[in-house]
Amino acid sequence: MSKKLCFLVIFSLILAFVSGAFVSSASDAAPVYILPVKGEIEPGWLVFFERSLKEAAGAGAQAVILDLDTPGGYIDTALAARKLIEECPFPVYGYVQHHALSAGAYLALSTDEYFMSPGATIGAAEPRMLGGEKAADEKYLSSWEAEMRAVAEKQGKDPLLAAAMVRQEITVKGVVTASELLTLTAREAEELGFSGGTAAKLIDLLPRLNLEGAHLVKAEPTSWEVLGGWLIKPVVSTLLLSAGFIFMIVEILTAGFGLAGLLSILSFGLFFGGHFFAGVSGWPAAFLFLFGLVLLLIEAFIPGFGVVGAGGLVCVSASIVLTAASTALGIKMLFVSLAVSALAGYFTFRYFQRKGTLRRFVLTEAATREGGFSSTADRSYLIGKTGRSVTPLRPAGIAEIEGSRFDVVSEGSFIPAGTDIEVIMVEGRRIVVYSLNAGAGKNKGQQ
Repeated sequence: MSKKLCFLVIFSLILAFVSGAFVSSASDAAPVYILPVKGEIEPGWLVFFERSLKEAAGAGAQAVILDLDTPGGYIDTALAARKLIEECPFPVYGYVQHHALSAGAYLALSTDEYFMSPGATIGAAEPRMLGGEKAADEKYLSSWEAEMRAVAEKQGKDPLLAAAMVRQEITVKGVVTASELLTLTAREAEELGFSGGTAAKLIDLLPRLNLEGAHLVKAEPTSWEVLGGWLIKPVVSTLLLSAGFIFMIVEILTAGFGLAGLLSILSFGLFFGGHFFAGVSGWPAAFLFLFGLVLLLIEAFIPGFGVVGAGGLVCVSASIVLTAASTALGIKMLFVSLAVSALAGYFTFRYFQRKGTLRRFVLTEAATREGGFSSTADRSYLIGKTGRSVTPLRPAGIAEIEGSRFDVVSEGSFIPAGTDIEVIMVEGRRIVVYSLNAGAGKNKGQQ
């Protein structure tokens, strides 16, 4: 009995040891997620970024490392990414492989700590208007500078260096002079204490972050995220809008519903679908666009241009602006696409006109009297014919002339029924007669 008891105790100890080893091994295997930040920081990337952070949290990740190589992007997107980073239950680190400029610099400073590869750069964070032709106004510039200072202070970095990356007029002795934006190399950033240090490769960071031996998981965007991110790029979106309007014009200029109509639907579908899948807009904007199109179609069957047509234009324009990543971008895309489509529509109309296509469904010839056309039957042959009034002519009535009845009018005087009459004038449908009764004479009649 004692042997059995000893055996059970030993077996239990071994089982507990094995279970403990397994739990320890499982704990050590907690992954570290690598999230790429390549190219432009735009709304489509934010959808991938948010999904990846949720996936990392669900997998019990120890940490997330942002693999940065970006020239910047949308400031609104970077601000939203910072909020997601702050909500993470695990530390988030940054590794600048080549560049972290503008919004990329802000994103690097938004992490718990960031590191750089040899030869990498960070900075040049002056906000620019859409198109990059000029700097933003003072109000926006001041707000962005405060954001850069705030994230630098949170990391324990010198906020003045972050501000010098935003404003050209800020001078940092021995680092940057006035009239130039601050951009630091990996060595300069490390010497100034503006980065966590330099690492030749991302994997070299793991020992410094106490993550040595961790299982690395590299997140990748899905096909839909890649497609959505590409479709909402300003240039691509503007081209899609222009194509949609151009094909719509072609469809209107051609009889029936054909290929141009399908291509118009496809272009608008890609525009709204791309923004929808990228999480930039929702169904309300798409429904507003469809409602606007319905109003424009109704206006097409109403003479003139009224409230219905104006309302349709407002709905279509508003839907495009609401769908874009920002109001300013939406207005710019709308005006550019309308200008391009109007120009293309003009040349398309001229082409169809020259080819004679429009003649199939547009009346191009006028029906004139000189060409032998008349809107009424020619009754000039009745001039000089005689007949008898069937009804009194007061002055209008009915007369019988050569066996046929006609609506006639007397020259002005009253003519009783049964009076002999003669046709003296025919003007279109108007047949003028006078009485032939003895003593009546032309231009005379009984009153």
